[in-house]
Amino acid sequence: MSDGILARPYRAATAGIVGLISLIAFEAIAVATALPTAVRELDGLPWYGWSFTALLVTSVVGMVIAGEMTDRIGGRLPLLAGVGTFLAGLLTAGLAPDIAVFLVGRALQGLGVGLLIVVMYVIVGDQYPERLRPTVFGAISAAWVIPSLVGPVVAGALAEGPGWRWVFLGLVPLVAGAVASLVPTLRRLRRPADPAPPRPGRRVAAVATALGVAAVQWSLQELAWLRVPALVGGLVLLALGLRALLPRGTVALRRGVPAVVGFRGLLAGAFTSVESLVPLTLTLVHGYSPTAAGVPLTFGALGWAAASFWQGRRPDAARHVLVRVGFVLVGVAATGMAVVAQPWSPAWVIYPIWVAGGCGMGLAMSSLSVLLLSFSPPAERGVNSSALQLSDSVASALCIGLAGALVAASARGLLPIERAAGVLDLLMLAVALAGAVLAGRARRPVPRERTAPAPAQTRAA
Repeated sequence: MSDGILARPYRAATAGIVGLISLIAFEAIAVATALPTAVRELDGLPWYGWSFTALLVTSVVGMVIAGEMTDRIGGRLPLLAGVGTFLAGLLTAGLAPDIAVFLVGRALQGLGVGLLIVVMYVIVGDQYPERLRPTVFGAISAAWVIPSLVGPVVAGALAEGPGWRWVFLGLVPLVAGAVASLVPTLRRLRRPADPAPPRPGRRVAAVATALGVAAVQWSLQELAWLRVPALVGGLVLLALGLRALLPRGTVALRRGVPAVVGFRGLLAGAFTSVESLVPLTLTLVHGYSPTAAGVPLTFGALGWAAASFWQGRRPDAARHVLVRVGFVLVGVAATGMAVVAQPWSPAWVIYPIWVAGGCGMGLAMSSLSVLLLSFSPPAERGVNSSALQLSDSVASALCIGLAGALVAASARGLLPIERAAGVLDLLMLAVALAGAVLAGRARRPVPRERTAPAPAQTRAA
């Protein structure tokens, strides 16, 4: 298309954004495959879970910093800082002599990813007209497909051949190449005409949120009364931190940006938590091999990309309707998984079910991103994009933590795995149904009408 996202004015930005997102996706997917080999070689198996938690915690801080910086000084410096930090994390992890240095590398990667993800949203809002944003977000979703297909295979081959370190080190020149294609876009990025004032309290809130996520994750990894204080303290820190970082009215799903941010968390939490138990359920309940148990996730990724592509070709679609349809399809997937989790259910049903769930995510996630930029004035795109990503990450962490707690209960013999999975699936079905019913709140807020001042006599009276 002569006026599409690959037209001359947008070609470099599109290539850079899709390239960086693809590499971030590959890192996320490939590391999960190579990590068992890495922690065994570094004698750090007890720290296995913290290899993920370290990245998640620091990404929260990176999102907040990026949101504040882009609204004050534009996206150029945060983008360069994100790339530099991400590269430093790849090198640190790839060259780590022990598990402690490896975890530092993972933390640096998380900080870089948090910075980069928010800046990508700001670039889309700054460089693309509104009619092209659905297509851009469709391309961003599609950027996860190839890493989903080839990431585990490539990472497994590297871990068994040259070594797991090349999963990290091999990305360094590729990231540098993707950034090089963004150089023309960096030159065009505008500084905010009316920059937001510094808000140092947001950084304190970001640290509180990150510590809260870490405390909740740690407390849910093992069912023990001694961990209850950490759980309570983590939830308190999360409540205090998110209150300062999310738009007022997010919990109540107030119409406009607060509802969009809230829906993003509900959607991500419901889908990712159910997805986290798909391979485990197929392996333990139906006897699937590890490879076969992971295939449905690929089907879901393909459905996600296809739905994102479809919505990208319909820029005039009613976005709140697509959000509602997305929640319904995620609810269908959760219901289907509750059935598949039972030993008497045919396991093959997971394939169409997870395609439906992926389609729901492709429709709703892209639409929520489009709505956020549409509702956000330029001076607030950074902080609102940060809030959107925070809602996604924190809700996913909490819901996956709940899934882990149910699995831990199953491992201790408190309930069978099919019942643990079924409880989670039905809870997430309730979340999806609530999102579908309330999706109309994702529409633009109705401006308040100004009332004319009363006559002097009336006011005096």
